[in-house]
Order: sequence, then C-alpha cells, then structure tokens
Amino acid sequence: MHDSYFDGGLLQLIFWKVLGFLITFFTMGICYPWACCMVYGWEIRHTVINGHRLDFDGTALQLFGNWIKWWFLTVITFGIYGFWMGIALRKWKTKHTFAI
Repeated sequence: MHDSYFDGGLLQLIFWKVLGFLITFFTMGICYPWACCMVYGWEIRHTVINGHRLDFDGTALQLFGNWIKWWFLTVITFGIYGFWMGIALRKWKTKHTFAI
C-alpha cells in the first residue's frame, strides 16, 4: 500500500493564489487561463496518489482557446451554459493531469 499526500505549504499556496489574482486583476481577466494553469499546476505537482506524484501538462494557450469557446456558448445561451463552465474546466484539468 502506497501513501497519498499533499506536500505543498500554506505560504506557497498564498503566494500562488495572490499572484494569480493580481495577474487576472491587472489584465482585466484576459490572463485568467494563465493564472488558473499556474495555480492548478502548483497544486497538482505537490500531490502524490498511491505513491505516484501527479503532473499537469495543460498550457494557458490551450485553456484560453477553450475559455473563449465556453464564454461564447454562455453568451449565446443567455448565461445557461455558464452552469456547465465549471464542469468543462474540471474536465479540461483532469484531461491534462497524469501520474509520473
């Protein structure tokens, strides 16, 4: 039986979250996909499941393309697709997460 654990620290998490917020704020949301990939990548790289460290290979450019598509769908459905955006983002993150 292998251990599963998270080895990231609180100060690191605070740093990455604040940096992600500042990037998103000062670019008026345009760089949110980059901030999202940055924070999520840090979280995943500090996670070990059954003795296997996880890694994340998603890029901000990949997410940005999806992000535009998801917002477009939200606008043309008068906000209805917005309920599915969180699920779509979770699916994208999971697709780009793997064990090394």
